[in-house]
Amino acid sequence: MADDVADVSGVAAYMAADVGEALEKLPTFKRLRKGLLFGEQGVGANEVDIHDLCNQQSKDLIDRLVKVVDEDNEKFLWKLRERIDRVGLELPTIEVRYEHLNIVADAYVGSKALPTFANFMTNFLEGLSETASLPPEVLVRSAYTLPSPDLTRGISLGLPGSGKTTLLLALAGKLDSSLKIRSLVTGKVMYNGHEMNEFVPQRTTAYISQHDLHVGEMTVRETLEFSARCQEVGSHYEILAELLRREKEANIKPNPDIDIFMKAAATEGQETNIIIDYVLKLLGLEICADAMVGDEMIRGVSGGQNKRVTTGEMIVGPCKELFMDEMSTGLDSSITYSIVNTLRQSVQILNGTAGPREDVLAFFESMGFKCPDRIGVADFLQEVTSKKDQQQYWMRRDEPYRFITSIEFAEAYRAFHVGRKLWDELAASYDKSKSHPAALTTQKYGIGKKQLLKACIEREFLLMKRNSFVYIFKFTQLLIMALITITLFFQTDMPRDTMDDGEKYVGALFFGVVIIIFNGGFEIALTVFKLPIFYKQRDLFFYPSWAYAIPSWILKIPITFVEVGLWVFLTYYVIGFDPNPARYRKKMAMQNKDQVTFSNFLFP
Repeated sequence: MADDVADVSGVAAYMAADVGEALEKLPTFKRLRKGLLFGEQGVGANEVDIHDLCNQQSKDLIDRLVKVVDEDNEKFLWKLRERIDRVGLELPTIEVRYEHLNIVADAYVGSKALPTFANFMTNFLEGLSETASLPPEVLVRSAYTLPSPDLTRGISLGLPGSGKTTLLLALAGKLDSSLKIRSLVTGKVMYNGHEMNEFVPQRTTAYISQHDLHVGEMTVRETLEFSARCQEVGSHYEILAELLRREKEANIKPNPDIDIFMKAAATEGQETNIIIDYVLKLLGLEICADAMVGDEMIRGVSGGQNKRVTTGEMIVGPCKELFMDEMSTGLDSSITYSIVNTLRQSVQILNGTAGPREDVLAFFESMGFKCPDRIGVADFLQEVTSKKDQQQYWMRRDEPYRFITSIEFAEAYRAFHVGRKLWDELAASYDKSKSHPAALTTQKYGIGKKQLLKACIEREFLLMKRNSFVYIFKFTQLLIMALITITLFFQTDMPRDTMDDGEKYVGALFFGVVIIIFNGGFEIALTVFKLPIFYKQRDLFFYPSWAYAIPSWILKIPITFVEVGLWVFLTYYVIGFDPNPARYRKKMAMQNKDQVTFSNFLFP
């Protein structure tokens, strides 16, 4: 029996070698589409087309590469890095600098902030006066305005309202455009020496919001797939093509599993399989991959899983910078550690961007504050700047304690050896010629217009199928109303001689038109409910507004024809309208026009 196994393994290895040599002889373009896929326990190597990988093959490959995330992911990343280093290929890196960044926003306090009609009108008129540069004394102000913290003078750590989200949004290039128009943002943020107007920061960076906004009717996998489909693969394809070219010149044969993973991740249209399975495994979402995300009205995944979906929605894309706003909220300590550890491995091994933190405790010890062994570093950093909690960490018992402000900490950091070194590095401007061509994204959207429209159409059609009960309910409601209508306007010998006689027919026509129009009124609620998700994905440059609006309008037209046809078919002859077929078609066309006009109002 052992001899038989040895023979089978030897034959498999021989066949794999033959297939591998055949792959190496292919041109670079064709090798990008081909891979060597092994079966279980490395037996049964087959040449496969990357586009033909099925979901099960993708899952099996991920299980072989990363069986246990905490143990195997680092080994997997090192294999990726070793393959890249063997041919001397340079990975794109990003350095983020900000200088004299200051953001000021007005916020109403007290009763002035209440959303009443009187406050709205007062605030609106005050805004007009500021725009027109009128003296502020013209209007009565019932509240003061509070500016947000100056980001260059020190940032309070941890406390709500201290400017953490504002700072992250500013660095990610996702501040409200009205702030820039009103000149409330000063200073500049640079990526590799390039200012924000020289590239597209919304697609170069990934801002992960503290708010979880997802379409409740979609599953976890579908949510990540739509995100990956809109963001596409970025520069991965060009980098992989150069990697394969250098390997062929150096006669280097890569690990088959690593090779097929990188090809699947960099091939357009295929990343929705391999990358999605990889991210689901990293975030511990495999168990709920096919469960609805859910919302306030639909039961779905838990709050912690929803938070991980928010993270996964962004890291499935090609963005090289992550700005994560309270990503651990709602997560238990083990999951948080696993995610942070995974991100740390990715940053350290694949040359990601992160701030230094090794000497943070040494700095505070030089200031007289020591973190006890029983306290976590994160908790210590939050409390050491708080006036209420700072004194408990004072370690210089021979000196009197006094409260040290954040500004004093910032000034002392410049004199600290780490701060001096950092300050010297920042004093020299970044050499733009050292920036990798693939580091900064210059295209506004990840895929073409047709592909964006196709993706939005398929998602809208999916949501319509998930909401099929609502449409069935609409048709049932329309049927009941039609039956009631034909009993009310049942065909009798209605005269047609006077104006009063015509009012009966006009009443029936008007009632039919109103029923058809308002039967589609439920779309308003669905549209308004999805607006926050639309704003989020639009601002992240997943798609433009027209790509979202057109499918929502076009796909509703067949439903409109069915509704109008059902109503007219049941009521037209029973009520007693003109039996001429031409009049029948004219009435249907009129009601369809009214309904489509109303649909245009719903989805402009």
